[in-house]
Amino acid sequence: MLRTHNAQSLNLSNKGQRVTVAGWVDRRRDHGGLIFIDLRDRSGLLQIVFNPETNKEAHELASTLRSEFCIQAEGVVSPRPEGTVNEKLPTGEIELLVDKLVILNTSETPPFYINEESDVDENLRLKYRYLDMRRPTLKNNLIFRHKVVHMMRTFLDREDFLEVETPILTKSTPEGARDYLVPSRLHPGTFYALPQSPQQMKQLLMVGGLERYYQVAKCFRDEDTRADRQPEFTQLDIEMSFVEPEDVMDMTERMLLEIMDTLRPDAKYPRKFPRINYFEAMSKYGSDKPDLRFGMEIKDISDIVAGCDFAVLRDTVANGGKVMGIVLPGCAKYSRAEQQELVELTKTYGSKGMLPLAYTDEAPSIDELTVESVKSVATKYLTLDQLKAIAKRMEVNPGDLVALIADKEDKTLDVLGRLRQEMGLRLGLADPNEFCFAFIVDFPLFKWDEEGKRWDAVHHLFTAPFDEDKGLITMEDAGKARSKSYDIVLNGFEIGGGSIRIHEADLQKQVLKVMGYPEDIAQDRFGHLIEAFNYGAPPHGGIAMGIDRVVMLLCGADSIREVIAFPKNQSAQDMLFNAPDVVEKQQLKDLHIHLDN
Repeated sequence: MLRTHNAQSLNLSNKGQRVTVAGWVDRRRDHGGLIFIDLRDRSGLLQIVFNPETNKEAHELASTLRSEFCIQAEGVVSPRPEGTVNEKLPTGEIELLVDKLVILNTSETPPFYINEESDVDENLRLKYRYLDMRRPTLKNNLIFRHKVVHMMRTFLDREDFLEVETPILTKSTPEGARDYLVPSRLHPGTFYALPQSPQQMKQLLMVGGLERYYQVAKCFRDEDTRADRQPEFTQLDIEMSFVEPEDVMDMTERMLLEIMDTLRPDAKYPRKFPRINYFEAMSKYGSDKPDLRFGMEIKDISDIVAGCDFAVLRDTVANGGKVMGIVLPGCAKYSRAEQQELVELTKTYGSKGMLPLAYTDEAPSIDELTVESVKSVATKYLTLDQLKAIAKRMEVNPGDLVALIADKEDKTLDVLGRLRQEMGLRLGLADPNEFCFAFIVDFPLFKWDEEGKRWDAVHHLFTAPFDEDKGLITMEDAGKARSKSYDIVLNGFEIGGGSIRIHEADLQKQVLKVMGYPEDIAQDRFGHLIEAFNYGAPPHGGIAMGIDRVVMLLCGADSIREVIAFPKNQSAQDMLFNAPDVVEKQQLKDLHIHLDN
C-alpha cells in the first residue's frame, strides 16, 4: 500500500506515530517559512505541514504543489499548536509534520473549483464527472447510496431471500414505455430488448420454486427524462411466493425502518406506514403519491355553489363536473399579480383557469365574515351564506386564500393535486427533515384509454384482481375491478410499487383479452409465461423500489442525477463519453442495418 492510514482515521491517539498518507491537494497555504497543505482523500481532510528546518528538500518540492496534484506524504503525527485547532474538522486537533513527499501525479487547472460547492453548469460537471466526484456532496451521496444498498442486501439475506441475476438481453414485450432495442448480428432482422424491469422473469423464478428472490437490477426505459427519471435506472426487485399484500408491505416497511434507524436517525418518520386507499388519496390530495408532510386537503364544494349566480361554477356542476378547492394558508395578502401568477400556473397543469377567494383578516372569524372582507371577482355572484359555507367546509382561517377549480372531476383533482404540491413547498409547509412514508392500496385494475378506446392496466397486465372481482374482468365491467396492488410513496414521490400477481393461465388470458390483445399477439409476447402457469405456479407477489429515488430523497438531493455516478443529462446524453454517437459503417453492415440519411 502507498499509505498506512486514511486521512480521517488519524487523531490525537496517533500522536508521535510515523505514518504515510496519500491523496489530493485540496488547498495550499504558504506562510513564508511553513507550507500548509490540506490533503484530501475519500475519508476527508488532513492538514500536512512542511518545515524547511525539518526537511529542506521536501519543503522545496511542496512549494511546487498546486490544487489537485496527487501526492504521497510521510511524517509524524503531532498536536496542532495552541490556538490553531480547527473544531470543524474531525482531524482538526492534529497535523502531519512531513519529511518525505512524493508527487504521484500533477494536475492541470480544473474546469471548476473542487474545494468549493459553488454552482457549476450541470453539463460541465457531467463532462468532468471524475472531478465532480471529488467534491464532498457528490462523494457523500455515493457513499450514502452504497450504505443503503448494502443494508437492503443484508436485510433480505436475513429474511431468507436469494439474490438472482436475470438477463439484460431479452424479448421486446411492449406494455408501457418504449423499449431500448438491440439488433442481433446472428439473426438478421431481429432484436433483443433491454428490460424495463425483470417482471416476467421474477414471476418465472417463483414458478421455478425459488420462493424468495431479490435483485439490484438495472432497468431501461426509452422515455423523456426529468429530475426523478433516467433512461437507465436501478431498482430493488423483490418477489415472494405464498404471500398476501400485507406480507409484502410489512417486509418492505421493516426494511425501510431499519435503513432510517441506521442512516437517518435524526429524521422524523412514522413507525408504522399508513395504508391509504387509492380513491381516498385522489379525493383528498389529487394524487396517488401524496406529500403527507402538510395538509391542504382538497374539499368538494359543488353542492354549495350548484345554485349560485356565478355561471362558471353553476354550469360546471350542472354538466356533471365538480367545483373543488384547497386553502393556501396566509395567502389572502397576495397581490392581484401574485394571484394571476397562480392562475397561469394552474393553466400549465391543464386547467381553464382558477378562481381565488381571499378571506382577509378584516373579519376576525368566519362567523363575523362580511361580503366586503372576501376579495374576489366572484363575491358579486355569491351570497354571504355561500361564502360562509365555503369557508366552513374548507376550514378557512382569516388571512387564507381559497383556490377553486371547476372542471371534470378527474381534471379538477389533478390540477389541485399539482397546485397543492407546488404551494406546499413554496410556503415552506414541508419539513425537509420529515419523511412521510405511506402505502397507497386498492387501486383500480384497469383505466379507460379514451384515445385508444381500450382498457389499460393501472399497474401492469400481470396484476391480480381482488378474488371477489374476478367476475368483473369483462369489457363492460372492467372499470369496477380492484387490484391487489400497492405503491409506497414518500414526500410526493412514488418510490416503489408492487402487487400480487396473476398465477392462473385462464385469468391471465382473460385480462389480456379485455385489454384488447389479439390471441396471436398475446401468445407471441406472453405465451411463455402463460404456459408456465399451467405447471403448478404458486400464488406470488412482490415489489420493486427505485433505489435512485430512495437515495435522492433520503440524502436531500434535488435530482437522481446527484446520486448516480455517471448519469445522463436532461436530454438523455452522456456528456463524459459523448453518447449516443454514430458508429462505423462496418458495424451497421454486420448488423444488416442501413440508415436512410
